[in-house]
Formats: sequence, C-alpha cells, structure tokens
Amino acid sequence: MKLKINEIAKITGVTVRTLHYYDEIGLLTPSETTNSGYRLYGEKELSTLQRILFFRELDFPLNQIKEIILNPNFDSKKALESHKVLLMKKRKHMDKLVNLIEKIFKGEINMSFKEFDMTEIESIRQRYISEVKEKWGKTPEFAESEAKTKMYSKSKWEEIGKDCNHIFEKFSENMQKSIEHPDVQSLVKEWQDFISSNFYKCTNETLKSLGEMYIKDVRFKNNIDKHKEGLSEFISNAIEFWWCTKKVYFETLGN
Repeated sequence: MKLKINEIAKITGVTVRTLHYYDEIGLLTPSETTNSGYRLYGEKELSTLQRILFFRELDFPLNQIKEIILNPNFDSKKALESHKVLLMKKRKHMDKLVNLIEKIFKGEINMSFKEFDMTEIESIRQRYISEVKEKWGKTPEFAESEAKTKMYSKSKWEEIGKDCNHIFEKFSENMQKSIEHPDVQSLVKEWQDFISSNFYKCTNETLKSLGEMYIKDVRFKNNIDKHKEGLSEFISNAIEFWWCTKKVYFETLGN
C-alpha cells in the first residue's frame, strides 16, 4: 500500500513542505510519482523517514544524515540499538524530574539538583555522534574540516567566530541593496573564501547547498537571524544568484 504525501504528513507530523524539501535534496525520494504529480510513499520510504527523524533527534544536519543513510555500509540495526540506549537514558532522566516535582507538590523541602544533571546523557550522545560520523559520515568535506580544525586553539576559534560574525554584520548592513548588487555579491565570495580557508574547500555547488540549509534548517536560520531578522533568507538568495551566475558563465565557456 502506498500513501500520498499529505497522508504521510498526517501520520508522521512532518510537514508537506519538509517532505518536498527532502525529495529535492535526495534525502527521501517517493517510490513513484503519478501522472497527476502525486508523490507516493511505500513501506521502504516510511522506514527511511523513521531513520531520518531518529538522527534529527540527535541534531544531525540534513547533509550528514543523507551521507549516513545512503552509505552502503550503513547498519540500520546497529544505529537503532544506539538510539534505544540514548532514549532509555533520556526517559530515566525525565522520570527523575517527574519524581522531584511530585515531592515538591507534597510539600517536601528538597533542594536536590542532581535530577537536572545531563552529563551522562550528553556523554553518550556525543560518543554516539562521533561513532556515527566515523563509520558512516565521512564525507570529503567532513574529513577535510576535521583534519584542518583539530589543532585549532581556543584563540583561533575565537578569531574565526569574530570573523564569521563580522561577515554576517556586513551582510546585514547591505540588506537594503538587491542581491545582485556588487557589494552583496562580493560578500558571497568573501563568505565562500572564509569557509574554504577555515574548514574545507567550498565549491560553488557546496555553497549553494549551504545557502539552502540557511533557510531550511531552523538552527542555521535562527543563528543567522540573530544578527538581523530575515538575514538568512537574504544570504540564501544572494548565494543562489551567485551560483546561477557562475553556472551560466561556465556553461557559456563549455559552448
């Protein structure tokens, strides 16, 4: 039995817009598309969606989830076992908090704070994330970034953070201009060079994918919009224009 996209959204809580985006980036492709344009999903696609949502619970970005679950060596059973361990720890943690609340309701004077301790859960989470990246998430960009940043000092990271914020501030100062304005497009190039210099070689294709994430991934969006409301969309659109311009240029060379 196959379900339409709106039916999938209803039973999973994942919005139609998000499912469309997963299809666009090749993360979750429907089993077929009818002549009328309806996307249909089967049991295999629902299973894949479950895996995606499990990894989203652990705050994996979509590009890494795609690399992981599409890896031919991906061990779904092993991943689920690790997810189960972490979720059981979280449940135990929540039970402790509920018990503390019940004691307070009963009038007990209890100044205990151990119930709030997330050290063990965070330790397990970080260990699992590291294991997953090591086994299934070794993209060329991830490997290059890991190799380049592992020796960075605290002061180096502070310098990178300041430079990053400075570029975002310059973007925000130019939001009254059009995305194709030379000042804005020069900032796109500066941002691309910043990524290449500090993390990994940021190709035009990679930059385009990042630009899409800046508005599709709420964590990226919220972080960028801290500088100015709507900045993430402005940068994303500016990057899209940059990519289209470069694409046309290289296609012209090819002719």
